[in-house]
Amino acid sequence: MTLTIAPRVRTLVLLLLAAACTLLAGAGPASAHAAVTGSDPGQGAVVDKAPARISLTFSEQVAMSDDSLRVLDPEGKRVDTGKPSNVSGTTYAVPLHSGLPDGTYTVAYQVVSADSHPVAGAYTFSIGAPSKTSVSVSGESADDGVVGWLYGFGRYVSYAGFIVMAGGAAFVLACWQRGSGVRPVQRFVVSGWVALTASTLALLLLRGSFTGSGKVADIFDLSLLGQVLQTKSGAALVSRLLLLAAAALFIAVLFGAYDKREDAQEKRDLTFGLSVGGVVVAAGLAASWAMSEHASVGLQAGIAMPVDVLHLLAVAAWLGGLGALLVALYRAPADTPVDRTAVRRFSQIAFGSVLTLIATGTYQSWRQLGSWSAFTDTRYGQLLLAKIGLVVVMVGVAWISRRWTGRLAEAAPVEAAAVREKERVGAGAEPAGDVATTDAGDTDAPAAGESDLDTDTDTDTASPSASASAEHPGTERAAQLARQQAARDAARRKRMRDADPNRFGLRRSVLAEAGIAVVLLAVTTVLTQTEPGRTEQEAKAASSSSASASADTGASGALTLNMPFDTGGEDGKGIVTIDLDPARVGDNEMHVFVERPNGRAFDIPEVKVEFTLKAKDIGPLPVVPDHIATGHWSANGVQIPMAGDWQVDVTVRTSDIDEVTVSKNAQIG
Repeated sequence: MTLTIAPRVRTLVLLLLAAACTLLAGAGPASAHAAVTGSDPGQGAVVDKAPARISLTFSEQVAMSDDSLRVLDPEGKRVDTGKPSNVSGTTYAVPLHSGLPDGTYTVAYQVVSADSHPVAGAYTFSIGAPSKTSVSVSGESADDGVVGWLYGFGRYVSYAGFIVMAGGAAFVLACWQRGSGVRPVQRFVVSGWVALTASTLALLLLRGSFTGSGKVADIFDLSLLGQVLQTKSGAALVSRLLLLAAAALFIAVLFGAYDKREDAQEKRDLTFGLSVGGVVVAAGLAASWAMSEHASVGLQAGIAMPVDVLHLLAVAAWLGGLGALLVALYRAPADTPVDRTAVRRFSQIAFGSVLTLIATGTYQSWRQLGSWSAFTDTRYGQLLLAKIGLVVVMVGVAWISRRWTGRLAEAAPVEAAAVREKERVGAGAEPAGDVATTDAGDTDAPAAGESDLDTDTDTDTASPSASASAEHPGTERAAQLARQQAARDAARRKRMRDADPNRFGLRRSVLAEAGIAVVLLAVTTVLTQTEPGRTEQEAKAASSSSASASADTGASGALTLNMPFDTGGEDGKGIVTIDLDPARVGDNEMHVFVERPNGRAFDIPEVKVEFTLKAKDIGPLPVVPDHIATGHWSANGVQIPMAGDWQVDVTVRTSDIDEVTVSKNAQIG
């Protein structure tokens, strides 16, 4: 039988894969799962004396290398000494050279969070007074986009491979034991194993560059590979490869010895053994993700990891089994079609998988979000809403498939009776003496896999079979007619199967389910690369507290205010920082810094500042600073006439029409 995919199926699958790749391309290659919640000196701070060290506080434990924390002077030269160290909890520090001159310094960091994802960024502080700086650090290398995309694609392929392999094998073992003898289903399961193995090897090679320099040239650096093998992520990938060796043995038995068993008791015993072994191997493979990603860190990690394993197994049983069912419906030979019993069994397994996904997904959502507002206020929550919507749609389509299954079951007895009647009539209408006449008048087309040699043997007088026919005409002719009759029977069964509206409807609904599953898997992969909503909100709260604390007058009397803004237009988001020194009654020096959300300075058309003391009905006192450098404005002689709780209003204009005013109160004087 020719193993080709129908054009409509091939086109739809390619479109869905393109949509999935688009979703993956939209995912940041190094989405941070640990966030910076504090720093000393703070972002944009101006200090009188050079600090002895720089410290950063993260939302969780991180892994650091010798170059994870770098401090650069205005000319771009490194001024840090020694290696970064953990000073307390989640705070890490690096010492600096003594006697650093005045100017603006850049702190760049690149670490790996506890859930294996790289975190990179940069910020500036100043000693004495701000100055121009030649440093431009975005937290990404030039090749990070390529390596990051490859790593993200590898993760998608690994998830897909696991689902296809585990779910397809479960479908054969639990639902359609006849499927072990059908080559398309076997190829489906084996392709999942190949995809998972290849992607795991690729991830192991990419890991060092992905969490380090981001350069393509470092992918085959053996020293980086050695460092990766000593990390939690490297151990998880190696464990996955070892388990895949056991999975290969399982697949060999499933499509080999298992298929050849004729004795019913032996087959039941082997089914039980394969079921236990398959669950153990599949759970171990799922644990290789759980032990190194979201579930391994944060709240209730001891509960979250087994829940995550159960979640992945349920996904594989549902989506992987769905793919195997789709292959069986479209590619199974006409003489071994997928029967209603197999579809009904899979429907029961899918229903149980959906219930498991609801339970485990609810727990995971609570653990990763922490609040209802995180659904809409964080990217993780928004992606989770999209995933939930896809699951709901997929369950709706599955309900339609279930209805087609019921109709198929009702129509099956009638169809079987019709087939038996047709075979009986056909046998009676074709006596042995009229075989040649019936054969000549039969217009049935041969089966798709029948070669021209089978249909043309009786007309090829020059062939060896023709010579044999002359010697043994009766035997050769009977064998030829038997082959042709078998081909006609297979073609007739295929036409009857394809003409069944219930089976046709089931195939279409299962194909729709599989299409949604491809997109659902892509969204899930992006979700695993996105900072959890709980972590993002905690980081925002910590940053807000840090900004409020920095508003208080320190030993030097300087005041720093950080205010996020959004004008609503293109490129309208950012953070404006106000530095007022010495923040007291009389003359003050003011510096204004405007940065993008990623920490990079950028220019805008206009910045205006106003001071208002509402308690004394003073102000607003306008200040229009002068542009000094990219993202930097300054004003001297800013007069504060009285001490009190002043409201500082900053008007930011990012285009001719996009403008917003942000405010914050601070004690001055």
